Amino acid sequence: MTRTTVTDDVRTTAAADESATAVSDETNGQSDDHEYPQTKQALCERAGAHAADVAAEHFPELPVESIRWETSTRMQRSAGVAIYDRQSEVITIRLSWDAYEAYGWEQFARIVRHELIHAWQYHEHGEADHGSTFRRWVEPLETDRHCERYAEPKYWVVCEECESRAPRYQRSNVVKQPERYSCGRCNGDISIETS
Repeated sequence: MTRTTVTDDVRTTAAADESATAVSDETNGQSDDHEYPQTKQALCERAGAHAADVAAEHFPELPVESIRWETSTRMQRSAGVAIYDRQSEVITIRLSWDAYEAYGWEQFARIVRHELIHAWQYHEHGEADHGSTFRRWVEPLETDRHCERYAEPKYWVVCEECESRAPRYQRSNVVKQPERYSCGRCNGDISIETS
């Protein structure tokens, strides 16, 4: 039987999230910089305004006004994700409402800047990652290369050999059938622990 390796370093560009709330490019209301967003739309507006300020200083060539902003209540693994449609060249930044509620605006603004770097990477290079082009902006933008967890995973994929642990938030195929998978680091057998 062929086994698939499991890694925790995969950046997914999820399909449209049914619970995502989109804010169109024509949104003309702006949140006051001293208020904390109380709605998903206000969070998108605040994030867009913050991104515009940061981009004006660091990424003047990035058409930040054309970035689409969304919020989601279904995201569990990441606080934000930048999605690039290669055909239309549209960049969408989807933000987790739950992460915003857990972090508050000041910490969440770091997530917005993190995703803005990915938007810039897509604009400039057609792809995004956490490599050298990302790392060079972490300090100037006062953001993080990876964000801390804001939700506890329901499961842990544990390697029997190297003892690495990878979180899982849903009962995915690897959780249901761990015998069909192996560790992405050492190819060892894996088991599942529940939180």
